[in-house]
Amino acid sequence: MLERDHRDLVPLDEVELRLPFEVADYVDFYSSLEHARNMGRMFRPDAEPLLPNWRWLPVGYHGRAGTVVVSGTDVVRPRGQTRRPDEEAPSFGPSRRLDVELELGFVVGVGSRLGEPVPVEAFAEHVFGICLVNDWSARDLQAWEYQPLGPFLGKSFATSIAAWVTPLCLLEQARVEAPSQDPPPLAYLAGGRDWALDLALEVELAGTVVSRTNARGLYWTMPQQLAHVTANGASLRTGDLMASGTISGATRGSEGSLIELTRNGAEPLRLEGGGERTFLEDGDEVVLRGRAGDIELGEVRGRILPAR
Repeated sequence: MLERDHRDLVPLDEVELRLPFEVADYVDFYSSLEHARNMGRMFRPDAEPLLPNWRWLPVGYHGRAGTVVVSGTDVVRPRGQTRRPDEEAPSFGPSRRLDVELELGFVVGVGSRLGEPVPVEAFAEHVFGICLVNDWSARDLQAWEYQPLGPFLGKSFATSIAAWVTPLCLLEQARVEAPSQDPPPLAYLAGGRDWALDLALEVELAGTVVSRTNARGLYWTMPQQLAHVTANGASLRTGDLMASGTISGATRGSEGSLIELTRNGAEPLRLEGGGERTFLEDGDEVVLRGRAGDIELGEVRGRILPAR
């Protein structure tokens, strides 16, 4: 075995991380049943938590590719319009309810032709690999602006991804069967259920691990997401990034966002060494990690800077 010349090594803290690919388009889904239920129960307590379309299609929105940043990039607290329940008119200022979203993304390696949908069984022919994603969310901005067209400034200020993409070929042993779907999906979404991934995930906030969960429980799988986003004939491009949406489990401490972990701020998290959090404070650092057996995904790290 050849000995490594340590003069060729560079300390990690001196390395400048860069995006591992040029992001073409960015789509964020809403694929976790537990997350969707948690959000529905908080904001529609007297109604069915899931909206009528949720079990029939992978709900999603088109994000802003230009603000996808690599792990280690600082995140400036966004400004925007908000309106509290006791206010008659909105005001403009820094978000007071800045949140994290633990997600898993996949990256397109081979594009497709405009007008030709990609079926679920062709998933591996188009996708190169996966990476962790933190789709930072300003909950107060989003709550005021999202109706009727969905997320906008409350999501577009920054989306952090890992500095490397893990190829699909390394994840064969992590593949498991996804949970059953009820009702059965429409024909173009049938299949792809053998592409759930047994990935252990965690969220660290200010030095304290506040959530541990697993990606295997996602209701909508990656092949189904890809099939749906192209079902209308939309084409794929090399470098397209598609993320799962927040991944949450069914037990306390397995939720992938602070709004769920703290019950919308009603139950603050206690941090090791003292202190509490409901939402992110300036100076907080968040780290997302994932592992499947011996395969460790690239972490996603970001620190909150004050609004400018």
